[in-house]
Amino acid sequence: MSDAAEYRNWLELPPDVTASILSRLGAVEILNSAQSVCSQWRNICKDPSMWRSIDMWNLGDLHAMPYDLEKMCFHAVDRSCGHLLDINIEYFGTDELLFHIAERSAHLKRLRLFSCYDISDEGLSEAVVKLPSLEELEIFICPVSKQALETIGRSCPLLKSFKLNLQQCKTFHYVSDDEALAVAQTMPELRHLELLGNGLTNEGLQAILDGCPHLEHLDLRQCFNVHLGGSLEKRCVEHIKTLRRPYDSTHDYEFNPGVHGTGSSDEDYPFGGISDNDDILANGYDDFFEIEGASDLDDYPDYTSGILDMALMLADASDSSDYDE
Repeated sequence: MSDAAEYRNWLELPPDVTASILSRLGAVEILNSAQSVCSQWRNICKDPSMWRSIDMWNLGDLHAMPYDLEKMCFHAVDRSCGHLLDINIEYFGTDELLFHIAERSAHLKRLRLFSCYDISDEGLSEAVVKLPSLEELEIFICPVSKQALETIGRSCPLLKSFKLNLQQCKTFHYVSDDEALAVAQTMPELRHLELLGNGLTNEGLQAILDGCPHLEHLDLRQCFNVHLGGSLEKRCVEHIKTLRRPYDSTHDYEFNPGVHGTGSSDEDYPFGGISDNDDILANGYDDFFEIEGASDLDDYPDYTSGILDMALMLADASDSSDYDE
């Protein structure tokens, strides 16, 4: 590390640059470490503009964490002050949390749920009614009924992208067009649809093509009850710009898409804070910091190389002498 980098005074950064850099950290890192570095950073971290996007990415080891992700997410949503546009919750989502998000985020455009087994059909249905601006919905490895999907479609008329991946196709023998029919009947504005691992048949696919005339991207990987051929395949090829077929490779899929069994019984999937006040900050815990994407700091080239330096400093944020009560 150069002398200049070693002795860089981060407080000399323009506030908008500091905010841009801190926004590269996830919500967990901001609430658990970054905001405790000094009062200036704390003020930036409390600005609602920092919370338009909330990413609660985690590895699912909830019992090993020194904080409660659900309480932390409640806190982050409150900080957004109604400006939240994009949120990702994984493993720890509950009906109560989802309803809290919906009540305070009328302009939410993107919602991502992964392995949230404590979110019920009723909870999901009650929440989406309050999310009329939703344009993208991703549901991974979560059971959702046809009725809940119909409620989503009716309540979210702007929905352009829907991903219902690895929902419940645990065997090659699972066959159902329920989800496909719900999509076809209630989501006419879809451009992007992923049903990886679904049990739909050719009839369900035909219904989707009829009900979603604007569809451009269709992912049917591991939908083994779909047999493309003849007029159905021709229609898909002619009208869908990007088509992923049932036996196409899943090497680029972000989760493990393997078939989860060969019998007929259900298999269990593994799944699994911050206090309500702001005083539970850094306590010597060396967290992991993931810097996502490239910095949009073209006007400040001297500072872009220091993002990792800042992340390393956050890992040592146990000294909260500058913390503004």
